[in-house]
Amino acid sequence: MSLPARVYFIRHGETDWNVAGRLQGHTDTELNANGRRQAIIAAKALAQLVPAQELASLPFFASPLKRVRQTVEILRSELGFEPLGYTADDRLREIAFGSWEGRTWPEIRTRDPVGARNRDNDLWAYAPPGGESYADVASRLQSFLAGVEGSAVILSHGGVARALMTLFGAPRAGTLELPIWQGRILQLERGAIAWLPKPGHA
Repeated sequence: MSLPARVYFIRHGETDWNVAGRLQGHTDTELNANGRRQAIIAAKALAQLVPAQELASLPFFASPLKRVRQTVEILRSELGFEPLGYTADDRLREIAFGSWEGRTWPEIRTRDPVGARNRDNDLWAYAPPGGESYADVASRLQSFLAGVEGSAVILSHGGVARALMTLFGAPRAGTLELPIWQGRILQLERGAIAWLPKPGHA
């Protein structure tokens, strides 16, 4: 499978739905004040991680959903780059949760206990009604990554990050339940995955 040499992945900043624990999926939510602050923090972390000349040469790709567009435009402005100088790609959208979108996990487990159990039993392949599985997301990401040469900065979503990690060699078991941080950089290379800056080194 074709992979970029290195990906600097950044999750969108916080939204009110994140705070409430609601599944966003393809729902077009916006950043809250803390999310905008996290975008600035991520910009500073990226500037410390990547030399300025290299960073200026990297392509930026983003999910077309508003919370990611807002994040990348704040981040690029903070770096002194043209805010709109990125490519939005539909293949970087969040995993679709279908009829579960807008609900919290306790609500889902009450309203659709069978579906919730089936998902627990097969996180990789299960798709909620009208939604996607992680396998579906990985498939569209493979198509996207095949067109990326060299290294790149990608701004997207938590579900996309988990699928990306598996494509870069992380085991599926456990990876699909990992927290995906906001305001930090996930550096991905084949067989080498790390969150930066490390705790205590911000």
